[in-house]
Amino acid sequence: MSDTSVTWWGHSTMWLTDSGVSLLTDPLLTGRLAHLRRMAGPAPALPGPPDAVLLSHLHADHFHLPSLKALPGEPLLVVPRGAAEFVAKGLGKAYGDRCVELVPGEETRIGDVTVRAVPATHDGGRGPWSRLRAVAMGFVVEGTTRTWYGGDTGLFDGMAELGPLDLALIPVGGWGPTLHAHGHLDAEGGAEALRRVKASWAVPVHYGTFWPVGMSRLRPHMFAEPGTEFARHAAMAAPDAEVRVLAHGETLTIEPAA
Repeated sequence: MSDTSVTWWGHSTMWLTDSGVSLLTDPLLTGRLAHLRRMAGPAPALPGPPDAVLLSHLHADHFHLPSLKALPGEPLLVVPRGAAEFVAKGLGKAYGDRCVELVPGEETRIGDVTVRAVPATHDGGRGPWSRLRAVAMGFVVEGTTRTWYGGDTGLFDGMAELGPLDLALIPVGGWGPTLHAHGHLDAEGGAEALRRVKASWAVPVHYGTFWPVGMSRLRPHMFAEPGTEFARHAAMAAPDAEVRVLAHGETLTIEPAA
């Protein structure tokens, strides 16, 4: 059996490998998005074309069309139901044809792994300027290990049903000042999510990368500290879990259980 590894490239962009299959989550490969600027970490250096891209919801920091266009190869795009037409209009029919649309409870097979869409509590709209909507979701990837990627989410009923897991990729920060807004987990909420899903390993994500222009000196703790704060809370809420706070571009490798 092959190892499972995850490399965090900042925000919610991760390169996950399991059973020889490479998956990329919510790629945001730019240095700037609207009023947000990449304030930490290098631009993602992907090792090659992924087999598939997992897109959790339509917000531009997770569903970034220029980043999808910049990807090498022709990966499958696993998207919320209703998003394929948006992809086709924005990038062309060939991209739309590569979309696999799911809603929570549905799954697809990619090589030797199964990708299952799972619930998330988060606004599924594209943004206040758009009428486009699709359900927000997370993913559970099952190969040699069981990995949950939460996308953007708050706590929700039934979260415990996702577990037990080998690895949880848990969002612990929002848009700076909206850290505690509905539909996001902060460090303490992320630790509670970890307790519920009973993961052996956890990596905090969705923090410490992008920050509003002009606010670099305001609330810096909300930018840099959610990962270590998550680890502190997790030690109390889920003491049996191993938490790894990754630096940008750092990889965690998990050996499959014997």
